[in-house]
Amino acid sequence: MAWLSLIFLGVSALSGAGLAPMQVQKQEFNPTAVAMFALFVLSTLCITYYSSKKSQSARGFYTAGGSITGLQNGTAIAGDFMSAASFLGITALVFTNGFDGLIYSVGFLVGWPIILFLIAEKFRNLGKFTFADITAYRLEAKPIRILSAISALSVVVFYLIAQMVGAGQLIQLLFGLPYSVAVVLVGILMICYVAFGGMHATTWVQIIKAILLLLGATFMAVMILYLTKFDLSHYFSQAIKHHPKGEAIMAPGTFLPNTASAISLGLALMFGTAGLPHILMRFFTVKDAKEARKSVFYATTLIGYFYILTFIIGFGAIALLYTHPEFVGPNGVYNGVKNMVAINLAGVIGGDVFLGFISAVAFATILAVVSGLAISGAGAIGHDLFVHAFKNGVCDPKLEMRVTKGATIGIGLLAIVLGLVFENQNVAFMVGLAFGIAASVNFSILFLSIYWKNLTTKGAFWGGLVGWLAVVLMVVLSPSIWVKSLGHAHALFPYDHPALFSMPLTFILIYAISKCDQSLRAQLDRAGFSAQDFRAQSGVGISGASQH
Repeated sequence: MAWLSLIFLGVSALSGAGLAPMQVQKQEFNPTAVAMFALFVLSTLCITYYSSKKSQSARGFYTAGGSITGLQNGTAIAGDFMSAASFLGITALVFTNGFDGLIYSVGFLVGWPIILFLIAEKFRNLGKFTFADITAYRLEAKPIRILSAISALSVVVFYLIAQMVGAGQLIQLLFGLPYSVAVVLVGILMICYVAFGGMHATTWVQIIKAILLLLGATFMAVMILYLTKFDLSHYFSQAIKHHPKGEAIMAPGTFLPNTASAISLGLALMFGTAGLPHILMRFFTVKDAKEARKSVFYATTLIGYFYILTFIIGFGAIALLYTHPEFVGPNGVYNGVKNMVAINLAGVIGGDVFLGFISAVAFATILAVVSGLAISGAGAIGHDLFVHAFKNGVCDPKLEMRVTKGATIGIGLLAIVLGLVFENQNVAFMVGLAFGIAASVNFSILFLSIYWKNLTTKGAFWGGLVGWLAVVLMVVLSPSIWVKSLGHAHALFPYDHPALFSMPLTFILIYAISKCDQSLRAQLDRAGFSAQDFRAQSGVGISGASQH
């Protein structure tokens, strides 16, 4: 699953979908795609220069000074989800499996109402810079922030490795540049965006990328419908006629091996979304809870629209590519790279110029996502570990910024090294691991800290720590690593997606330990719930917090 694990990142990793492995081949130099990508980079570097003036303070660096509107933040959040994995992966899933390919679109989308109704407003009212600000609000700060930082950095690093390897392979395939050049280029640009421009630059890079991707995907969808005469019955009949599975692509199939895998995958997609640190951190960039709620509304709308486009593009690829002689062999079998059907379709629809545009946007999506990951990782190191765990919350703001920007550079260099080290490795499981940790540890602790008054420091720390270890152990013992990577005959844990087991385990442990905890610290933790709940509901004190 070499190619699948690289481009199909957030999709195949979670599904364990059994598409055929592909070997990445270096393509001829594509000057149109490179020119468009260079234009994107230059424009975003100009934004970074402008943003550098707004990122001198901790508030400006972590939250863009709270100056982002709900619409802007919602577009940036949508940009985080409209990644290369979503665009290329889901269209490929629909191309291969028909309606079954929509399972990921539905899973990701369902996670957003959870964020809207359970987290968004309370999160904004309670938080400052990182999600650990919420979990540590009434609990003992040092152990909770250390655990939160471990969990957040785990998610960031695992997700970052997958993105860096995918970026290297994608640029190698699309632009004809060497893998190592691509990885170093992504790492350097990521450092520039985050270290100099902070959250303001990162947000606008995401916004620009999201708009370009939506425009490109919309053009593709309209052209597909135009070429099929805006006749849906003709559109679907052409797809059924040419696809090897025939009418089966219009019905549920055997995409996931069993019910437990389907449920576990669904839990990871829904609750993992609500626990990703780079997504949660964006709620602090708006001025109040009302704008946070708007952010989720706009993000959900744009993400829902985007997934409709991927559905149209996926079926359109079936209808159009199977009739194109360049992509079909004499036996009628599709001979292109399945995970690149959206790119191939762009060339068929719009020629070399549009192919270059879509290629450049696809790569830009990875660049934008890694920037978001880097700033959340830098926040965990600078704000949670250095200031609150090492300095006990007392630190010169200038020193904090130096440490945070140093952490950004460190994360960028680490990402380059890991991207080069894992070039030929199957890293698909890392995305599953990131979502598993986010769902089982981050979301569990966040949810209970906001809604359960009996949560104690001891319960959150030990329950979360064991939950974190359980997720890692289950993934190591799963077929993804134990069989496919380590070569054992049978997996000791039979599922690739651990959320169905690790989430209940974490919740039960936190509940049991907290209920048994009768220490003085536990009494303080429980007594602090009323004040926290008042702040979460009313937002009183939010202005003072944002000036932190």
